[in-house]
Amino acid sequence: MTRMFIFGLGYTAKRIAQALRAAGWAIEATGSDGSVAFDDNAAVEAALSRSSYVLSSVPPADGSDPVLDRYAGALAGKWLGYLSSTGVYGDWQGAWVDEAVPTGGGRRTARSECDSRWLDHGARVLRLPGIYGPGRSAFDRIRGGKAHRIDLPGQVFSRVHVDDIVGGVMACLESDAPPGPYNLADDLPTSQNAVIEEACRLLDVPPPPLQTMDEADLSPMARGFYAENRRVANGKAKRVLGWKPAYPTFREGLAAIKAQE
Repeated sequence: MTRMFIFGLGYTAKRIAQALRAAGWAIEATGSDGSVAFDDNAAVEAALSRSSYVLSSVPPADGSDPVLDRYAGALAGKWLGYLSSTGVYGDWQGAWVDEAVPTGGGRRTARSECDSRWLDHGARVLRLPGIYGPGRSAFDRIRGGKAHRIDLPGQVFSRVHVDDIVGGVMACLESDAPPGPYNLADDLPTSQNAVIEEACRLLDVPPPPLQTMDEADLSPMARGFYAENRRVANGKAKRVLGWKPAYPTFREGLAAIKAQE
């Protein structure tokens, strides 16, 4: 039986683990609901010795990568995957970016450094934009009274449905993809306003008022979200992995979530 060890069994990695188990893989993992405690060196190294495949979804901590800092020596010779962020590209004022664009110029310098370290270790680095899916979508923000429409003409974001990330990981494995970076994003970068408006239409509720950044009283983290403007190209993942998003735009993704509810 093929085995994978997953560092960080969070929202996205749980769905990856479910898909792999359904395909007959044996999975061990750290994180909530994981079978191994991250700080238990002996248990982690024993699990790694049983696994030919390793995937990390652990974000930077204190400016560095906790997995590589602690377990890099036990990863040699294994298939490696890392869930990174398209935040490594920084602000491109709405222009398209692909994997050839330099990284490290944005606000996520720690993520960029971790991204680079995983590439140096020979990982398939999946760079992800805003992740949405069941339990984590515009519907939840609207119902919780936390949805905003911000008056920033020309501001666009890329996003990806969580199930399309699962599809990207499976495509990496099935295609025996070479190490390197791969953007997993849908086909239609668009404003956050358009997403909120579509979700409100599906819920049959009026959209929130259009506000300035100051009027919306956004948190520093949310303000950082609006500080960068780019469109993420997914052509390499399509060409090399044979990956195709099941939800090519936010419209299909939101409709599927609503239907599942």
